[in-house]
Amino acid sequence: MAASRRRKRAPQKRNLGRNLPAAIAVSLVMGGLLLASLYVQPSVFVGLAAVAALLGVSELVQAFGSRGIAVPGIPLGAAAVATLVAAYAGGEPGLLAAFALSALAVAAWRGAKGPEDFVRDATAGVFTLAYVPLLTGFALLSLRADDGPDRVVVFVLAVVANDVGGYAAGVLFGRHKLAPRVSPGKTWEGFAGSLAVAAAGTAASVAWLLDGPLWAGALLGVACCLTATAGDLAESLIKRDLGIKDMGTLLPGHGGVMDRLDSLLPTAPVAYLLIEYVVLR
Repeated sequence: MAASRRRKRAPQKRNLGRNLPAAIAVSLVMGGLLLASLYVQPSVFVGLAAVAALLGVSELVQAFGSRGIAVPGIPLGAAAVATLVAAYAGGEPGLLAAFALSALAVAAWRGAKGPEDFVRDATAGVFTLAYVPLLTGFALLSLRADDGPDRVVVFVLAVVANDVGGYAAGVLFGRHKLAPRVSPGKTWEGFAGSLAVAAAGTAASVAWLLDGPLWAGALLGVACCLTATAGDLAESLIKRDLGIKDMGTLLPGHGGVMDRLDSLLPTAPVAYLLIEYVVLR
């Protein structure tokens, strides 16, 4: 009997939560497309970014719609493309001007349907505009530089290092929950792994691709770890509030497009600013 009870209490294998082979395959395909677009024809990256933004906006529109929030999808889709093109063509002034005009257009489109729930719907629409196209635009600001492809790769690698370090440390050592009410799978041990791998990996990529100092690369890695983790938690908050598990099912092993963009989006402006004004100074 005692032996039987001991067998019943034996620790279970940790649930990894995702289809890992599928997730790795999708990540490799996306990485290959990213590198090809950046180094063969950078303007193609603008198109890929626009497609990703459109899909992300679509997922958010559907997610809000599941709770009866009527976000105007047509002007948001047009605004997403216009904002990214303006960012690549006109730099910071183009990005900010396109965002401001797009926010007015989204509010006006929704206002034409009447006053009922206008504030709720228009606020969700402007939030979607800021969350996806505006933040994505900072990646295109990075791309405008002479070494733009290298800057974008450094930024993406920082987020990848954060995810890999957090996943590995969380699976191997995770015990203490980081934010159990928001994202039960995240642990402080995983966060420590994210911090260490992001700092080391970004220091190496900055030295290799941008010829920047190691200390600046490590600083960039730490900052990217903080924003990527915050972005992941923020999307978890949105999903829990809306009562959904994933934003979509388009990417096997990952969920929706927004489930992959959640860490990249808030990291894009931080990476742009730190590379421009700290790493390369």
